Amino acid sequence: MTAPADIEGWLTDAQAERLRRAARRVRAGGRIVEIGSFRGRSAVVLARAAAPGVEVVCIDPHLGSDRGPQEIEADHERGEADYEAFHANLRRYGVDDRVRHVRAFSQEALDAVDGPVDLLYVDGAHRYRPASEDLVRWGARVPDEGTMLVHDAFSSIGVTLALLRHVAFGRWRYVGRTGSLAEYRRGPGGAASVLRQLAQLPWFLRNLVIKILILARLRRGPWPY
Repeated sequence: MTAPADIEGWLTDAQAERLRRAARRVRAGGRIVEIGSFRGRSAVVLARAAAPGVEVVCIDPHLGSDRGPQEIEADHERGEADYEAFHANLRRYGVDDRVRHVRAFSQEALDAVDGPVDLLYVDGAHRYRPASEDLVRWGARVPDEGTMLVHDAFSSIGVTLALLRHVAFGRWRYVGRTGSLAEYRRGPGGAASVLRQLAQLPWFLRNLVIKILILARLRRGPWPY
């Protein structure tokens, strides 16, 4: 499955295929939760792949904040434009009836979702604290052998530090990554899982150098995802 090319976003085609495969594994009666939807690029992939009877919940406050590396602060007009585009894109791809949108910060939305989360896709704010809260609090909702996918893993400083602190040495097994989209399975990881994640650090350092060069205008994109 390719990522919808006409929807703005950072999900690559190869990452969309990993998302699709994970969504297809969720059985009827299960639940998929996405944290950070922007304009619906990944939401469309998840909703189209989910089997009938699987609930798809997309959480995003659409405040115009945390949209990218240079757009951290909230902006009302920008947020409303993203909100309208998100729902328009869901309708255009025929999945608006498959998605329940919770317009709230992820930590405020914990009570809006009851029960376990079979597939958790984390692509919210990339700073260390909010990333940590998503991985810890929402990650706790994933049952044994459930799946967590994390975008900007080993690419964003905040997300990578949060993964190393809260996931790498915890009850998560590292499955692999497609670019910066890392996949984990809930359950004991052991030393092999830890070593496989630490082996991604040279790639992480490469991404940091690329970002520094882009911000210093010494290199043109693309931003490493």
